[in-house]
Amino acid sequence: MSAAVYYLVKLVISATLIVVVSEVARRSSLFGGLIASLPLVSFLGMIWLYVDTRDSDKVAALSRDIFWLVLPSLALFALLPWLLKRMSFAPALGLATVGMFAAYGLTVALLRLGRGS
Repeated sequence: MSAAVYYLVKLVISATLIVVVSEVARRSSLFGGLIASLPLVSFLGMIWLYVDTRDSDKVAALSRDIFWLVLPSLALFALLPWLLKRMSFAPALGLATVGMFAAYGLTVALLRLGRGS
């Protein structure tokens, strides 16, 4: 498979997942949330990384880092419902995103400190 076709396949699969989540969520937020919560992007990312490099150590490192970086992403989902009760969608999403990035910054700093980097 040529590099261009391979890239296109990755792009189509990844975009399809986003469309599926949004379409299912319009009908059922529970099932949309279920699909969105599946580690599909991580799963595909690990597959693409292994196919591209054939390096299990890189896949293991990615998996370990994903584990730790899922934790700060939860800040968005904790903050957004709380903020939506207090303000309109755009500011709530913006503030929840800022909170999430702050949690990411703290987590990355702690991971670097723990690794001695």
